[in-house]
This record gives sequence, structure tokens and C-alpha cells, in this order.
Amino acid sequence: MSQPAPVSLSYVIRGGHEGKRRLELLGRIMWPTTFSLLKRAGVREGMTCLDLGCGGGDVTRGLARLVGPTGSVLGVDIDAVKLDAARREAVRQGLANVEFQQANVYECCWEAAFDRIYARFLLTHLPDCPTALAAMRRALRTGGVLIVEDIDFSGAFCYPRCAAYERYVDLYRQVVRLRKGDADIGPKLHGLLVQAGLQSVHLDLVHPFHVDHEDKELSLSTLVNISDAVLCEGLAEPAELERAIAELEAFTQDPTTVLGLPRVFQAWGSRA
Repeated sequence: MSQPAPVSLSYVIRGGHEGKRRLELLGRIMWPTTFSLLKRAGVREGMTCLDLGCGGGDVTRGLARLVGPTGSVLGVDIDAVKLDAARREAVRQGLANVEFQQANVYECCWEAAFDRIYARFLLTHLPDCPTALAAMRRALRTGGVLIVEDIDFSGAFCYPRCAAYERYVDLYRQVVRLRKGDADIGPKLHGLLVQAGLQSVHLDLVHPFHVDHEDKELSLSTLVNISDAVLCEGLAEPAELERAIAELEAFTQDPTTVLGLPRVFQAWGSRA
């Protein structure tokens, strides 16, 4: 049987320090709706949780605060730079109930170890979601809940119309598809969790949008951080990409513009 493509080779968005700064902005923007999701999915004190694709550990630390000192959280990611920063931040915040581990999601082999497993914007990058979801289900204890958030990039929007933003959306969807991911996976989450054998699957939707300059920078940051992959796949010439970045930066700085992120689908289901 063929093996899934290594996540580190297929991942579209730049890692390391540049990617970490983008994730910090993303984490701050998404935390209110993610926090609400975690509460609805029953995260509470004393639980053992896993955060897959944890990046800089923003949600991992949020989970650690929710489960309290009698619980524990493990954050897993493939990016050593982000994990080092996550460990330092956990220490700085005095969180003793959290650990971080470098691993590929397909290498996770826990059996019935966690009460809750969380993954945000991970499945969209995976070439083999069923295999990953099967591993997540096995890692849940009986009655445990898998909680997933992921994107539908086709729902990204801006106002007024901006050619650079439309090009950004097109480039993102193309490069993810070429790297064997699915930038529009969000609406499919319900079916994927059902097919993975999870029970009582719920689906919800949030659609962040912004008018403040700082929050609008997330789309610009994402375009900058997919540039290497876009050029590698031959989807744009360097000069064209530079123009798109400059135009999107000007659009972002305009106080009259509205910039919407992709739709974010939230799904959760339990292991019987």
C-alpha cells in the first residue's frame, strides 16, 4: 500500500519564524469562536486533550487553561521552530500541564488516550484525510470527542472588488490542490467524520470578516507566506506576485475596505 505524502513536503504555507507570526495573528482572530466551540464540545477540567497541527500552541495553551491543573494537553506539529516557541510561551505563562511533540499526523499511534482531540486548519492540507481521521478516532477514549475546524476558501470575500484579492484566493486554492490538499474542505467535514465512524456529529459555521487594518493583514500575510509554494508550482511569475502583494497591501491599509476570511466550518463527533 502506498504511503501518504509527507505533510512537511505538501504543506503550502511557509513555516519557521515567518509562519509563526502569521499564526499568532490567526490565533488571536479565531480564539473567540474556537473557545465557544471547545465549550460546546464539552472540554472541561480534568480532561486529557490532544491538539494536532498545533503550530505555535495558541489553542494548546487555551485548552490547558480549560482543563486546569488536573488535566493535561499535548500539542503536536511538524515545525520545530514553532514548537520551540510554543514551549517557551507555555513556560512564560506558567502552564505546567502542557507538552509539545514533533510528529507527522500519520505517525500518531495512540490508542484510546484522549478525552478530546482538536485540529484546526489541518485536514485541508492532508492528502489522505480518511487515514488521518481513523488515527484520530483510535486515539479517542470511549465517549471522547473529535473537534475539527476547517476552511471553505471559496467563501473568501472582500469589498469593494479587488483584483489582487481575487488573485490571492485563486492562487491559494490552486496551490493547495496541486499539493494534494483541499482548500474547500469545510462543508465536507460532516461527511468525513461520519465516514470515520464518529457518532452524533454536529456541524456549525462561522465567517470572520474585518474592517480594522491589523486584522485585515491576515490575508496579506497568507499571500506572502504561500509565495514560495506558488512560485515553486509555476502558478505566477515573481513580478506578478510582487504586484499582487503590493496591491493587496494597499487594499488592506485602506480604512474603507472590508475583508472577509474563508468560511470556517466547525464539526465535532464522539467515539462510541
